Amino acid sequence: MTQTMTSIAVQKFQSGEQLWFWFLYSKSVRNGFSRIHYTPTRRPCEILDVESLITKLYLSGKLTEEQLSIMKEFGDKRRAPHQYIWKENRATQLWNDAMMILNDAAQKRGWID
Repeated sequence: MTQTMTSIAVQKFQSGEQLWFWFLYSKSVRNGFSRIHYTPTRRPCEILDVESLITKLYLSGKLTEEQLSIMKEFGDKRRAPHQYIWKENRATQLWNDAMMILNDAAQKRGWID
């Protein structure tokens, strides 16, 4: 017996950070840079929705270029910067601020519990 996508419940994200990592992973799968690990999970948004949200946050001045750079750098590393690593101290603050902005915006759209 196979499950159809309509019978799978929509699973919201727990945080902006989880949304961000899901977004980067999904983009890499879509672009063929990562292996597909199928899990029957539906999300409340699509990759394009997140891309659009990030763009709007940047164009409105809520996210800075520096924050986006840190989000990309550590998203590619698949981890958040660590405040106790001296070289990552500044990045930690930028990351936390960016994730708070992303979290608030995604919560308003109903993507985060």
